Amino acid sequence: MAVSSSAVHLRQCVVSPAGRHSASLIFLHGSGDSGQGLRQWIKNVLNQDLTFQHIKIIYPTAPSRPYTPMKGGLSNVWFDRFKISSDCPEHLESIDGMCHVLTELIDGEVKNGIQKNRILIGGFSMGGCMAIHLAYRKHRDVAGVFALSSFLNKESAVYKDLQQAEHTLPELFQCHGTADELVLHAWGEETNSKLKSLGVSTVFHSLPDLYHEMNKTELERLKSWILTKLPGKTEGQNE
Repeated sequence: MAVSSSAVHLRQCVVSPAGRHSASLIFLHGSGDSGQGLRQWIKNVLNQDLTFQHIKIIYPTAPSRPYTPMKGGLSNVWFDRFKISSDCPEHLESIDGMCHVLTELIDGEVKNGIQKNRILIGGFSMGGCMAIHLAYRKHRDVAGVFALSSFLNKESAVYKDLQQAEHTLPELFQCHGTADELVLHAWGEETNSKLKSLGVSTVFHSLPDLYHEMNKTELERLKSWILTKLPGKTEGQNE
């Protein structure tokens, strides 16, 4: 089942910056979740919303579609998988369809005056995988990419596309729990190593005893990294 970009309008949960909007962050949820659900989960972990003085955070919700790992049951997922494994082919038709949909979200921010190099893309689990496809195959001029508890299939189209990469690539920030039993830590490590070998500058944090979830240490590290990639404008700096 392909997703037609003209037929999909993503629901969005938006956290506005406290001050003047000069950068944007697109944060993609994991399978079966929602933008609002991801925002609330982060709020529960941090005991407060993830907010910035100058960065708008967009939590879109994936459209409901049949999901093969759920025996074809409907779920809010960015794309389909044949199974949750690094050893099977990617469902590239659904991935590419969603790349078109999410490109419209990026284009909307650009139309609102935010430069592409002031936009970050990332996500948790499937959302992180989607962000990697979106950035390294379609939008290599974004400020950076982050992937939490995520992986790419061993024969991913991302690896094939990066073999032809000639431009500077955005940095990748990854975190992964060592106790993750759904998306194995080794899959995340392998993804990081392969991307690094293809010219991607990477940061990888292993989180001891963490399962397929987020914790406060991880989110605080992510927030610090976001601010290095999307610093606030200083007085006298050109707009």
